[in-house]
Amino acid sequence: MAVNIPSGLLEACVVVGASTDSLRELYQGKNKEHILLEAEVLQVHAPPFVTKESESDLHHSAFSRVPKRRSFLKKKRERPVVSSSNGTKDTEPVISQTDDLSVPKDIDLIALPQLCFPDGLKVVTENQEDSYHFLVFTDVFGNQTHGVVAQYYRSLQFCQDSTSHQNGQRSSKSPRLYTAYGVCVISKYPYYNALRDCLSSFVVRLKTCRMVDFEEQVKEFSAKLALVPIPPPGQLQVAFSLKPLEIVLPPREDMDRRAVDLDLHLPFLCFRPEQILQVICSILTEQRVVFFSSDWASLTLVAESFMFFIHPLRWQHPFVPVLSRQMLDFLMAPTAYLMGCHIHHFEDVASETEDLILIGIDDGTVSSTCTVDLPEMPLISTECFKRRVEGLHLHYDLELCRRGSTTDMNELRGHRRQWQRKLNSEILSITLELIVNIFRDVHDHLNYEHRVFNSEEFLRSQDPADQPFYKKVLETHIFHSFLRERLNRKMDAFAHMEINTRTEAYRFRAMSESPRRPTMQEMARKYTGPENRLSKRLGMSLPNLVEDRSLTGSVRQLSLMKGTPQRDRGVTNRPDLKLPTKPIKTFKLPEFPPPLAFHYVQNYYCDLINQLNRVITATSPEDSSLLARYYYLRGLVNSVAGKRLDALSDFQNLYRTDMDIFPVELVTALVDSLQVSERSTAEKRPELKRLISRVKKSSEQKRLEDGGSVKKFELPRKHMLLEDFVRRVQESGIVKDQGTITRLFDALTVGMETAKKLSAQSVFYLESAPDGQQKQVDPEIFRFFYTIWKETEAEAQEVDLPTSVLNHLETNECVYKISSSVKTSHGVGKIAMTQRRLFLLTEGHPGYLEVTKFRDIEEVKISSAPFLLLRIPSLKIKTSRRRETFEANLKSECELWHLMIKEMWAGRKMSDEHKDPQYVQQSLTNALLMDAVVGCLQSPKSIYSASKLAYFDKMKNEVPLMVPKTTSETLKHKINPCLNLPSPQAVDILLYTPGQLGADGSGYPKLWCALRGGKVMVFDAASWSMQPNGVQVGSSRLNCMLGVDHQQLWIGSQDSVIYIINPHSMACNKQLTEHRAEVTGLALDDRPDKFSQLMAYSCSAEGTVIAWDVPTLQVKHQFRLCCEKLQSIQVHNRRLWCCGQDCVMEVRRNGTLQRKIALPDHLRGSPSFYNSFVVFNEREQLWTGCINAGELCVWHLSDMKRPFQRMQLSDCAGVVCMIKVKNKIWVGCHGHGGAKTRGKIYVIDTERHQVEKELVAHSDSVQTLCSAEDRYILSGAAGLDGKIAIWKVE
Repeated sequence: MAVNIPSGLLEACVVVGASTDSLRELYQGKNKEHILLEAEVLQVHAPPFVTKESESDLHHSAFSRVPKRRSFLKKKRERPVVSSSNGTKDTEPVISQTDDLSVPKDIDLIALPQLCFPDGLKVVTENQEDSYHFLVFTDVFGNQTHGVVAQYYRSLQFCQDSTSHQNGQRSSKSPRLYTAYGVCVISKYPYYNALRDCLSSFVVRLKTCRMVDFEEQVKEFSAKLALVPIPPPGQLQVAFSLKPLEIVLPPREDMDRRAVDLDLHLPFLCFRPEQILQVICSILTEQRVVFFSSDWASLTLVAESFMFFIHPLRWQHPFVPVLSRQMLDFLMAPTAYLMGCHIHHFEDVASETEDLILIGIDDGTVSSTCTVDLPEMPLISTECFKRRVEGLHLHYDLELCRRGSTTDMNELRGHRRQWQRKLNSEILSITLELIVNIFRDVHDHLNYEHRVFNSEEFLRSQDPADQPFYKKVLETHIFHSFLRERLNRKMDAFAHMEINTRTEAYRFRAMSESPRRPTMQEMARKYTGPENRLSKRLGMSLPNLVEDRSLTGSVRQLSLMKGTPQRDRGVTNRPDLKLPTKPIKTFKLPEFPPPLAFHYVQNYYCDLINQLNRVITATSPEDSSLLARYYYLRGLVNSVAGKRLDALSDFQNLYRTDMDIFPVELVTALVDSLQVSERSTAEKRPELKRLISRVKKSSEQKRLEDGGSVKKFELPRKHMLLEDFVRRVQESGIVKDQGTITRLFDALTVGMETAKKLSAQSVFYLESAPDGQQKQVDPEIFRFFYTIWKETEAEAQEVDLPTSVLNHLETNECVYKISSSVKTSHGVGKIAMTQRRLFLLTEGHPGYLEVTKFRDIEEVKISSAPFLLLRIPSLKIKTSRRRETFEANLKSECELWHLMIKEMWAGRKMSDEHKDPQYVQQSLTNALLMDAVVGCLQSPKSIYSASKLAYFDKMKNEVPLMVPKTTSETLKHKINPCLNLPSPQAVDILLYTPGQLGADGSGYPKLWCALRGGKVMVFDAASWSMQPNGVQVGSSRLNCMLGVDHQQLWIGSQDSVIYIINPHSMACNKQLTEHRAEVTGLALDDRPDKFSQLMAYSCSAEGTVIAWDVPTLQVKHQFRLCCEKLQSIQVHNRRLWCCGQDCVMEVRRNGTLQRKIALPDHLRGSPSFYNSFVVFNEREQLWTGCINAGELCVWHLSDMKRPFQRMQLSDCAGVVCMIKVKNKIWVGCHGHGGAKTRGKIYVIDTERHQVEKELVAHSDSVQTLCSAEDRYILSGAAGLDGKIAIWKVE
């Protein structure tokens, strides 16, 4: 069984140099200047360095690995006597035939000597300066290992019995020779600067040591580095001392990134921004790229910098930044690659190899062979990048000008690291913004449900000048992996920046289901200066370019914030003006022990663990992020020290501190490596038993998951039944709603058994199968329909309205349809339709004449107007704002415009009546689908077919849905959390959290809405606009929510976990896993004053109640109640009220039952059971509601012997939820079964025990109620409705 317990910083240390035989032969020769010798591996040191041999049952402590690595066997050589520089006789450390070296499997020792001496191993007569360079090794799976090589020279002199003879005479004096040695430190982690510092400190000692001590010194150095743990991602760095230097290992920023331990500004010192963009373009288009430099160190550092610049995209081809002269044939590889070699080989490589991008680091040039055509990157993105780069401060000397001199070298190095960390952060932000700007539009062309990317539409949406670049990128492996992550909704740095830099107009567009059209605000940019032409997409990066005032209308008047300034919050923060980040903490490791003795190593680990114990104890529970890093580090140390159970316990603590850094693979390896005795002990510890169970379940789910394939959108080639048609339409991005697509299917198939349209090129037809067979849509008809839809969309993008017309329209209005030039009662012109109105574009002198707003229409009808001897069809529109009737001679377009206007009119009326703006968006989609259907069919029956899409017009005429007056007066607004889903979903839980305004601007009030499968949608309650993507909380149904002290949002799930969300950062990185059954209720304890300990309570279905200490998230105590399925919990007057299906209980906080209210006798034996309750402390009453019972029961808590009162609710089949607001009780119910279940809300007058209001809330049962500061009540409906209603509280 493989144990993948991670090693420390060191993976292996290899010493490379010339063999003694080669040196002796050279010394005896005549030419002794600048001779190149073959380098060989002299020493290999790899963990484990110490083991506890006394134990028969070997626990793999320190650095043990169960899988046996391949051995590197070196042929036995004679050991010549060599004299070190101090004249002592020593033997050169070589590897005998019996030596069996444990070598990490990813390291190729055959090629390593060439990489350590890429220019060859030299023997010289003068000592040379030490040099360092860096290596990257990549295996066939893409896993990388990193190396740092130090080259230094030692002098050699042979002893008297080995001296050479010159001219037959014994030489009394031999010339001094210097030979190079290479020490290569190999690590799994790219700590280039840190490992270089380690080698710099070590080489100083190595030069002065005797040759007899050489091997032991290297081994001891290697063992020390193997003791260094790797810091966890986040805000904690690890420091250790290798005298005279203090070495620092910086942490990764998050789990998806590598640690940045190199100077990312080096490319900016070597290249101009234009050249940097060319290199990035070469990488993104997967060219064959070769770096050249006279400095071997620059090759890897610059190449690795560009790998950071393209994050989150990842290079997936050969990556060999250092090629020795023996490896130049690698450049003949037919695949894409990124390699580097010495500048001496530039001419040979350029002349003998084709299709290369040649990058000269020394002179800052980017060139290519004649066969390479490198496209230009998108202009908008590159211009933004160049402007950002201008603001970088790249020279540390300027930083030193204001600092005084210091005699402390480590202090000076610390200042340099701090400056470099800040600069690296700025560079990564700029390059990430570049990638976001390039690929921002990808999101608009993804279909998540079917995992489809519409590449053709994506290309068509780009500027023509940018399309060659995107055509190449879209075919690359690097982009395919990026697409897969986007379709998996990965919330990485790209996703966060893309969301946070969206404009307000883009957010508004995302709130609607309307097809994409340019808004008046975007059209107005055509008439501004050329510098603002960039804002079409850069506006998503550059904040507050134009404020979208369209959202300050009726929607924003619903704001719950009093006196809140109505500012544009489309961009949360500027990328170049970062919010203050948490400072980096440093954890200093203890001094290294003698690293080759087992008991000293074990004592070192004990000291390290004790030191971490003290730091954890001293860290405030409120700083859970830092606490999580200490737990992670202690767990890592415990795991390499062989204390597996302690390590698992530390990683278990990450659930309540920060789950984002939970090391799944490491914990899985630890669980798999548990001995029988350890596993038995773990089973007795509940927290470890739960952890092991969850890890196993997670591993099984990971094995079952597919690779996440990405499909390219293609038009169908076969006839489509309804199910296939729905999928195709959703993949195309035309519309998502299944009901609308079903009506479109009917429109394309209705009454056309053998309808054909012949043309010179092809035959288009629809098939409506004979009786008993399912109808199908012909693929050619679908292709024709799709083409017309896209052409109409493209034509709308080209609409050019005069500025005088734009001034009459609102900024977020879009023109969706323009007629041909027609004669009207107000002159000749074109009729234009937006989502709000009809207006006439008069010809001659272009002008604007409003015809009507859709809500003002009174009548629309088709008439005929005389023209010579003919009568031409005309459209008449009567409006409440104008006495005369507007008439337009639309001729052949008349019937289509009649259908479209009536649908828009009906949708607007429904929207106004139901306070639901989505009806307008749906009616607009229907109208545009009608237009496409008529254009597609072009037959006498096309208007009849299009009428099948007149959904709202039919609803208005056939089943008038009059909203009762009381409902209309109380209803404020409706919002749709299922807007971007293919079908409605039940709103299971609602929670309003009040705003806490602060400097970060993230404290606006929010409405949290739980949907199916753990999906939580979030609305900005200041504008009722839905935030993108939401938060994924597990994958099970969510049962309850609780806001805790404005800092946490607790969510109880059916999977028995309590998930904790930070309402400001929207991160769900904490979990409480102590419950054994589904969590059904959450409550916050009454706190008499702010100094009291804050407690929270949770309950689960089997009756367990747990009391939590909120600051530490520790269990204070727990108890179990005896009832049938515990449903919910509340806290009133320091007492717990718990609702089971068969009773409501008042319980003391220690679990003692105070009193119990059983289910009334008349409901026993029926399918009814308690479902909700309200404790009315002021009146000492308990109000209860039961599922499947249309009544409320009022219990008198002051006198339980007094009979309870029953209150019947008319037309109510059962109570689902209840909430007390002021002196009223709001009751959410479901109506009696019938053709359509109606969800009702009853507002109860608690004094008279009468229904004060009966509100027709939803078209399905009311699932949940919540209060927004007692000013509004919000209700969520079941799956057939799936909407949220906002009600005024009087």
